[in-house]
Amino acid sequence: MSANRLIYLPLGGAGEIGMNCYVYGYGPVDKERYIVVDIGVAFPDMDSSPGVDLIFPDIAWLKERRDRIDGIFITHGHEDHIGAIGHTYAMLGAPIYARAFTANLGRRKLDEYGVGPKAIRTMEAWPETVKAGPFTVGFAPISHSIPESSGLVIDTPTGRVVHTGDFKLDTDPLVGEAWDPELWADIAKPGVKALVCDSTNVFSLEAGRSESTLGGNITKMIQSADQMVVATTFASNVARLKTLADAGVAAGRSICLLGRAMRRMVEAGVETGILTDFPSTISPEDALSLPRGNVMLLVTGSQGERRAASAQLAQGKYRGLKLKDGDTFLFSSKTIPGNERGVIRIINQLSEMGVDVVDDNGGAYHVSGHANRPDLQIMHQVTKPQMVIPMHGEHRHLREHSKLAASGGLQSIVAVNGTMVDLSGNAPKVAEFIETGRAYLDGSVQIGALDGIVRDRIRMALNGHIIVNVIMEGNEPLGEPWVDLKGLPEIGDSKAPLVDVLEEDLNQFMMRASKKTLRDDDALEGELRKIARRTAQSEIGKKPEMTVVISRLN
Repeated sequence: MSANRLIYLPLGGAGEIGMNCYVYGYGPVDKERYIVVDIGVAFPDMDSSPGVDLIFPDIAWLKERRDRIDGIFITHGHEDHIGAIGHTYAMLGAPIYARAFTANLGRRKLDEYGVGPKAIRTMEAWPETVKAGPFTVGFAPISHSIPESSGLVIDTPTGRVVHTGDFKLDTDPLVGEAWDPELWADIAKPGVKALVCDSTNVFSLEAGRSESTLGGNITKMIQSADQMVVATTFASNVARLKTLADAGVAAGRSICLLGRAMRRMVEAGVETGILTDFPSTISPEDALSLPRGNVMLLVTGSQGERRAASAQLAQGKYRGLKLKDGDTFLFSSKTIPGNERGVIRIINQLSEMGVDVVDDNGGAYHVSGHANRPDLQIMHQVTKPQMVIPMHGEHRHLREHSKLAASGGLQSIVAVNGTMVDLSGNAPKVAEFIETGRAYLDGSVQIGALDGIVRDRIRMALNGHIIVNVIMEGNEPLGEPWVDLKGLPEIGDSKAPLVDVLEEDLNQFMMRASKKTLRDDDALEGELRKIARRTAQSEIGKKPEMTVVISRLN
């Protein structure tokens, strides 16, 4: 048996949607050379990560091995695949490879961190390849909801691995490259050892639909509207933006883009030649001067993001533009699980204004960018892999995809984040488990999930906060303790102000405390904390978080 092994290790994106980061390694055990596929972000919510700006995969394992990383390969420009490259580049320092459109987006991100454009090397489509340590890697075009999405063809000394990235089988995607089964069959000719495959839509039983099926329905919907029409979708879905814009022009409307991300995506498409005939657009100022029935706004915020254009319009106005009774607002998108609350909030705010909201429950105005179950089966049949490793999905998606592969006679395994899989033999097997998790961007600082900062923030949100202040002169209290409350009721069960009850109980303790306790800050803090929490529990039925400040005068 060879001393070398081929491994696959997901650090993000396997067992969850978002924050994709996958590692391939080849070489002697614990001395492998590595390539990284994608470094994306996930987005926070107020329940699990209050106040956090972005969530990254924990790359501590990779940082310890940065001298053995031969390249970072970005499959496409969605934030959950490319969003963390600027935040992590200095930690990993390896060359980044991407196709032109994705590279354009990546350079914009790196520029924010003072990293020059040469850090990303632009790749042409397959059959062009690049050597990265023991790996030879090429970008195989495939359709998705953003231009120039690519699967990766990864040749290793033990066989060919195909990493699909996010994909769908769309033969007419309008923008970007179509699904080409002949190309993928040709890639499979030398034999595919492992297919590492998107699992997002494994439970969708009907074959996926093409982007080209939407234009007619959207045009009719816009033509039927009398007043202003607003449409939102994922800013990165350049094909959908073009479909919406073309439909608006066909209905006799001028197009206005609102939201930095949307403008950035269209600019990148034009700069890289992806978008050659996107309709001309007008400024928000020009939109204000036109009759409402002659305007269509394309806006960011399809997932309920609080600072995006959709949310701003729902709260009143954005860039001087206001929505009114009789306007129409189209969600040409699917709500990602976990974002429902924010989207519903915007829908209800719009409804209160008298705006007619159109969503995509019937499938007339949105198609998914991911392969459905029949499409996954086609990918299995075209590539004929020895084994299938499901990725990009929650645990239930990975497990169902593994079952699907097994039903077709293919070896498979469920590998969630931190599961290192040995692909060297004839069947995948778990080599070891790596401690993994997530890191947070909190303002301008990166913090670890285990640092306790977010945990403390959640606890304060749930329980409220009491600050107890005591001044000591020598071993005697100088005056009485005083209390500040945050996030707690002012009046407790005794019908007296909670502050007064707390301060009285704390002062009673200070008056009877022993000299030994008053000399010892740790002992004094512990007693004050215990009394304050006990009083709060009695008065309001909660045990708040506590901060005790003891000041001693010389």
